Formats: sequence, C-alpha cells, structure tokens
Amino acid sequence: MTRVILALTATLLASPAWAHAFLKTSTPAVGSTVSAAPTQVTITFTEGVEPAFSKLVVQDASGASVNAGPIHRVGTDTYQLAAPLKKVGAGTYKVIWHAVSVDTHKTSGTFTFTVTQ
Repeated sequence: MTRVILALTATLLASPAWAHAFLKTSTPAVGSTVSAAPTQVTITFTEGVEPAFSKLVVQDASGASVNAGPIHRVGTDTYQLAAPLKKVGAGTYKVIWHAVSVDTHKTSGTFTFTVTQ
C-alpha cells in the first residue's frame, strides 16, 4: 500500500516534459563556406513546427532580405522548413529563424554561411 501511495504521489508531482523545436541541422550548414550559391535554405528542427507561425529570413551583408518567396515545409516533413532564395552572389549571409513548434512553444536563433563563388 505504501508503494502505491508513493508511486501515485511521484506521478502527481512530476512535471510534464515540454519539448521545443531547436535547430538540428541546416543546408547550407551553420557557419559553412560553400562554393555554389544555394537556391534555398533548409532548416531541420528537433520537433515539428508550424510554418504559418514560423519565420525564416535570409539577409545579405547589408541586411536586405534575399528570400524569393514564402517559407514552406519540405514535402510532408513537419520537422523541416525551407526558404527559397533570390540569385545570390559571393558574401556572407545571415539566417534568422523563429519557430513555433506543434506544441506551441517558441524558439529562435541566427546563424551565418558564406558563399565564395
């Protein structure tokens, strides 16, 4: 009986584990140098995200957006978002992302990549 009470108490006091959508990988990779200009930036998160409430902006060195259209999921993968890009040249680009996960938690971050062309 004591074990049952302890188990129930532990269950009631345990806080739920809430996940967040953190950056897992990206293409181009975080901090990378690429020789060919990408046509899009793709981010993979640690959990599913809602594209309607998320943001993925790529900026050139002057801070101007080089996005060529709205962000979108990659196929049916809820863990990936992509931003199509205008034709970009050599330089360093900043990626700014804000993600709202499927469980409504918000995360954000930035990273850069460089095109050498």
